[in-house]
Amino acid sequence: MRSLIAAVAQMGPIARDEPRSSAVKRMCAMMSESADRGATLVVFPELALTTFFPRWYMKGAALDHWFETEMPNPAVQPLFDLSVRLNLTFHLGYAELTPDGHRFNTAIMVECGRIVGKYRKIHLPGHREPEDWRPFQHLEKRYFATGDLGFPVFDAVGGKVGMCICNDRRWPETWRMLGLQGAELVALGYNTPLHYPPAPEHDHLQYFHNALSIQAGCYQNGLWALASAKAGCEEGCDLIGGSMIVAPTGEIVAQAQGVADEVITSRIDLDRCAEIRRNIFDLAQHREPQTYGLLTAPTAG
Repeated sequence: MRSLIAAVAQMGPIARDEPRSSAVKRMCAMMSESADRGATLVVFPELALTTFFPRWYMKGAALDHWFETEMPNPAVQPLFDLSVRLNLTFHLGYAELTPDGHRFNTAIMVECGRIVGKYRKIHLPGHREPEDWRPFQHLEKRYFATGDLGFPVFDAVGGKVGMCICNDRRWPETWRMLGLQGAELVALGYNTPLHYPPAPEHDHLQYFHNALSIQAGCYQNGLWALASAKAGCEEGCDLIGGSMIVAPTGEIVAQAQGVADEVITSRIDLDRCAEIRRNIFDLAQHREPQTYGLLTAPTAG
């Protein structure tokens, strides 16, 4: 049996003027709580170091403020140091500015103070230009480039691990790409508004669609998911919680109860992935990729 205790560390709101040191202090406290519960892996949300800044239009130095130019850096070094002291692996989402000037919505996996995996968000939601009719903006397409690392799967915590970020979870291609590479566990963070301005009639479905996407991805690919939200009323924008740990059967085995800082844990057995992969979703035996041409056809428009 290849089992471990895994933790998901949901974060409550981060204020626009809250320094990174405050968010890091909160995360360190949750890392310690996770370790006290026996966890060897903890997952933090998307853009965990700051407020969700794409809700505002900015440029120049005002925009640069939200991006990390190196990782680790002095602000986040306490997380790396604590990872070593606790012998703990953690997942962290942040905004990345590369030396050549590219901007990405990024996540890393850090094992005992060493970066062992990196992912850059591919499915960017939102819009590129400010839209005055919205109560808040969602300018991810303006501020981030499409991820250029693909969907990597790497060795960590005794198994095959992948990552995705927020809107990626809604796309079945994300999960299939990870599943085809043998991922047994997927870490993901998200910032999801409760109100969806383009289709407000879906507002009451936000929690349902979040769970539906993750559970389907796990079941159809026989893998575990650790999903961590930034939640609560952040700068006037309500973000859903619903952080969860989902089994390869699609069952939710642990779920956050509120919208504040909260740690949830569960023992996960990576060998349970075989329950699905040797039966209904034996990808090698039952897929018919020769019929899936449209999946990789160029997008229209």
